Amino acid sequence: LKSGDRRRIAVLRMLKARILDKEVELRSSKGRDYRLDDDEVRETLRSYAKQRRQSVEAYQDAGRNDLAANEQAELEMVSEYLPEAPSAERIREIVEQAAAELNAAGAKDFGRVMKEAMARLKGAADGREVSQIVRSVLQGS
Repeated sequence: LKSGDRRRIAVLRMLKARILDKEVELRSSKGRDYRLDDDEVRETLRSYAKQRRQSVEAYQDAGRNDLAANEQAELEMVSEYLPEAPSAERIREIVEQAAAELNAAGAKDFGRVMKEAMARLKGAADGREVSQIVRSVLQGS
């Protein structure tokens, strides 16, 4: 607040509101005072970051580069609070291990391998990237 960075303040307030909304949602379903644990907070932040990524793409497709730049700036701020995503090589290793353990034979096993890989990655990687790697591993490339 003291720095006067209005955009950062707005983003942090939005993130805090998202976390509080999630706690209220869970409180009503669990019936008691509920606080998100660290994994749930990270998942909430990832969800917000994913929405910002989709907004950037939508604005760029619509030719609204000014709005896309605003969304990109917000995404970069949110990303500062997320753990670093695993590299493509690390994702490929995890996918290959999952495919081997599941005896995946081809495209028909895509869903099983994808589910297992995402569970092992604990949501740290972008699903679209994981999906592409799963496809390439199952196709034998």
